[in-house]
This record gives sequence, structure tokens and C-alpha cells, in this order.
Amino acid sequence: MLTTRFVNGAPNWIDVGTSDIDGAISFYGGLFGWEFRSAGPDAGGYGFFQLGGKTAAGGMQTTPEQGPPSWTVYFQTADAEATAKAAEQAHGSVLMQPMDVMGEGHMAILADKASVPFGIWQPGRTKGVDVANEPGSLSWVELYTPDIAAAAWFYHETLGLETEAVSFPGGTYTTFNPAGGGADSMFGGVVPLADDPSEDSAYWLPYFEVTDTDATVAKARELGGTVRVPATDIEGVGRFAKLTDPYGARFAVIKSATQQA
Repeated sequence: MLTTRFVNGAPNWIDVGTSDIDGAISFYGGLFGWEFRSAGPDAGGYGFFQLGGKTAAGGMQTTPEQGPPSWTVYFQTADAEATAKAAEQAHGSVLMQPMDVMGEGHMAILADKASVPFGIWQPGRTKGVDVANEPGSLSWVELYTPDIAAAAWFYHETLGLETEAVSFPGGTYTTFNPAGGGADSMFGGVVPLADDPSEDSAYWLPYFEVTDTDATVAKARELGGTVRVPATDIEGVGRFAKLTDPYGARFAVIKSATQQA
């Protein structure tokens, strides 16, 4: 599962690029109780969504030229330059070259073989988010892709990730975990794009833990969000829903079975 004891290959940061940062601040504040803190005058409008004083995510306003509003998942690397080169060698691409972020760490934006954007973060002073797998924070990530085998190969070559087929009622689910971590360190899954008929392009989907999925869905509607998949139970996993914020960024919420009171 996701924790803040980050290891190479595991998600360690997440941020949203949006066409309306003030609107996003209002939406996610109302939904998760997040408060927004600017990263300072040199950060280009970037800031941090905080939960009880702990950073849960980042966010900034973006332009149409930078792509539609979306969440970006970042994975830890010990060497951003080497990881970017590995992505290119695995037939992916580098969308934003590795760069230093004010001494906090090094980042780059890459794309896999199916043109799915994702980030990498080489920790400096900032190791990653301060909270994970708790209500209001990131708890799981899911890759929707047209070719599971090709995706598994790409992320193994680029980030060293390992996959495992897990049986569940109704079929098999392919999970990701860091190299050598085994099932206890799984942090995400790979899903055939065909299983998400509302979408025609591959993407990473972040899941945020909540205490009540149905109440969160109702609140998202009230705040101007859209429900893509209504609250649904998966035996032994939890109750989840897929949403978009008012500006089109896709995300999911889940009350995990392990969080049941």
C-alpha cells in the first residue's frame, strides 16, 4: 500500500494542473478539507494542498497549450536523468526535461509507450507528500492502457516496477509494486482501457481515501464535479467512485475495506 516511507519506483508526489486554480482550491477544499499554501513568488503560482498542516498534493493554474486539466502522478527515482533516458530507450518520451526545483528535488515529465504522461521526482529537501493512505490523501493509482503487457514492460524498464496478477471476484487484476517489494508494497494496478468505455485515451487515475464514499460523491456533485462511475463495492477492496472536478481533471475516491470502522 502507499505510505510516506517512499522507495524508488513508488508514487511520492501528485499534483493537479487546472484552468482555474481558485476554483480548484474551493472544490478540493470543500471535498477533502484541503487548504492551499503558495510555494512562494518564484514558484510560478505553484502551491501545496495541505491537510491538517501536512502536504497532500500540489497544484497550479495551467494554460490550454499545456494540455487539459489533469492530475499527474510522480514516481520516486534516485536519478531523474537516468530515468528519463531509460524511458526513451523503452520507446517512451520526455515531455519535460529533468530540472532542479529550487533545491527541493529534481523532476521531469515523461510519457509511456501509450503516450500517458507521468512525472518522476528525485528527492532533495522535499521527499514527497507528507500524508498518504489516510482520508483526504492519495491511497492508490491505476493505469488505464490499451496493452497491459506493453505497459508492464515499459514501467519495469523505466522504474523497475514489478507486476503481479491478483484474483478477485469477477476476474484478475494486475498490480504494480516497487522492485523486490512484493505484494505488501503494491500501490496501484493496470486496467485495460476497454474497461473504461467513457474514455478513448490512456491515463493514470489517482484514488483518494475517504471516510464515506457516498457522502463524498454527493458533495462532489454539490461543488460542481461530475460522477463518471457511481459508488460501487468491490468485495474485499472497498467502495469507490470515479469523478471529475469542475474543470475536467479525473480522479477517484475510495473507502478501503481496510479502513472500515
